[in-house]
Amino acid sequence: MNDDIPGLIGERERGDWIRLRTIIWLRWAAILGQIAALLVAQGYYDIVIDTGLFFLVVGLSVIANIVAMLIFPESKRLSERENLLMVLFDLLQLCALLYLSGGLHNPFSLLIVGPVTVSAAALSARSTLFLGATAILLVSLLAQFHLPLITSEGVVYMIGPMFVFGNWAAIVIAVIFLAVYARWIATEIHSMTDALQATQMALAREQKLSDLSGVVAAAAHELGTPLATIKLTSSELLDDLSDRPDLAEDIELINQEADRCRDILRSMGRAGKDDLYLHQAPISALIEEAAGPHLERGKTLRFTAGPAAGSDLDQPVVLRRPEVVHGLRNLIQNAVDFARGNVWVDTFWDEKQISVRIQDDGAGYPANLIGRIGDPFMRDRRSQGVRPAYEGMGLGLFIAKTLLERSGAELRFANGSDPRNVDTVPPERCGALVLVSWPSAKLGARFGQNPGAEGQNRPFLP
Repeated sequence: MNDDIPGLIGERERGDWIRLRTIIWLRWAAILGQIAALLVAQGYYDIVIDTGLFFLVVGLSVIANIVAMLIFPESKRLSERENLLMVLFDLLQLCALLYLSGGLHNPFSLLIVGPVTVSAAALSARSTLFLGATAILLVSLLAQFHLPLITSEGVVYMIGPMFVFGNWAAIVIAVIFLAVYARWIATEIHSMTDALQATQMALAREQKLSDLSGVVAAAAHELGTPLATIKLTSSELLDDLSDRPDLAEDIELINQEADRCRDILRSMGRAGKDDLYLHQAPISALIEEAAGPHLERGKTLRFTAGPAAGSDLDQPVVLRRPEVVHGLRNLIQNAVDFARGNVWVDTFWDEKQISVRIQDDGAGYPANLIGRIGDPFMRDRRSQGVRPAYEGMGLGLFIAKTLLERSGAELRFANGSDPRNVDTVPPERCGALVLVSWPSAKLGARFGQNPGAEGQNRPFLP
């Protein structure tokens, strides 16, 4: 179904929904639990564990978390591949701890099913199959190879071979069953979501066609009489000027064009047509269309457009995609909302990339929220003194960021006065800055003097 209906979210794209910050906090909880288990095992049960190796394995998770928190912003969302690597790391780390603490003789060995269940619910079937097979292989190795649980007095804690086999079988069955179960439920939920989205798209499409049909019917009705008059008059003139072939040829052309207009109106009245020229525009026209509703709001919008440094290409003509227009409109609205008096919208391009930089002369993004830009419903009372209306923003930027990223764009948020900002901007541009960049191919960009529409107009309905 996802392949047939444009705009629906595919299986791999759903893997991009998970935030890195969520994985980090879950891992911190796991680290605290692992340390607590070690303290209880050593302090209460007097079990001897190689503390150096144990903290080495746990330390790897700590280092991974700290590095991820320092490098990536709080709103970072992991790709399918990154999610798989994160879950695989947690599985390997858990198995390493089980190897140091009795293998399948350790009751915590049941936790191996956790990463596989998470993968089944959030990642693709291929990732889940790989992770499940890895978990079964590792638990099979742990059944044979592990360090025993020994007390300081030399007592070995272990269960009988039959119970070891039972633990192994239970874990393998749990991995398979829970993975299939979680996968099944997640698929049902996603299918229902896609069905509802498809219904909404169908209703919107039907409404659009209904409105279009009414307009075309009205146009056909109003133009019917003039076209009939032109047709009748041209036919009479053609008969009267049969002895004047030079004029008769022109009258015949008028007659044919009247017939063509009639056929076009009849065709559009049946189904409606998708005009290719309406779906593409120069990039500057696209930007100005997005900014249109905010031109008369008391702020000065300054537009510039030109090739990037080192490029001499003419302005590209790009696809006029609704998600691009709406996303840019939200970003420009945010800049106008918080600008003191000026907003700059700069567009530049080269052979590989098209970029739009939107900046205002306001107070900029609050430092404590800049890493979370793109999260919906942000709330922070500390920001009211700097940008009083900032508490109300969040959902608009989330929608803009989501729409633009789905169109292939990469977004960067910064402040003009931020020393980490790599873009050189004039001092008056001290406010919030967002840089939106697309690969040229993602916007269907074509360069040249007159890169017009290519192909025939297609009916809306098959």
